[in-house]
Amino acid sequence: MRTNARIFWGLAAFFTVVTVIYVAWNLLDPMHGRIEWAGTFMLALTALLAAFIGFYLGKVYSAQGGEAPEDRLDGNIDDGDPESGFFSPWSWWPIVLAAAAALVFLGLAVGFWVAFIGLAFGLIGLVGWVYEYYRGLFAR
Repeated sequence: MRTNARIFWGLAAFFTVVTVIYVAWNLLDPMHGRIEWAGTFMLALTALLAAFIGFYLGKVYSAQGGEAPEDRLDGNIDDGDPESGFFSPWSWWPIVLAAAAALVFLGLAVGFWVAFIGLAFGLIGLVGWVYEYYRGLFAR
């Protein structure tokens, strides 16, 4: 985990240097002579994204108190935590949410009004998925 954080911090530094070189190159070019904003934003935001990921991985590493058993080369499968979360085995709500997302993207491509229908289905699917264990056979 620490190595991954260092890699992303290195990528952030690399893209920051490349952004500065890109801006200088555009300013010194006699044919262009001004900042090209699309490429500059793309490179700067790539550096920012790499810095965000490096910061997050560094915080996770320090919060877990060192290397996790899964990250060590001599670690076994049984050394890690067996609990990986609770997943509803018979839930149909993820399919409803996937269909709603498909409708939203279809609406963005075909007609904007279809996206509103997809958003309505998505809201219904999200509420159903969150509250599925509060009603019916699986109520707690």
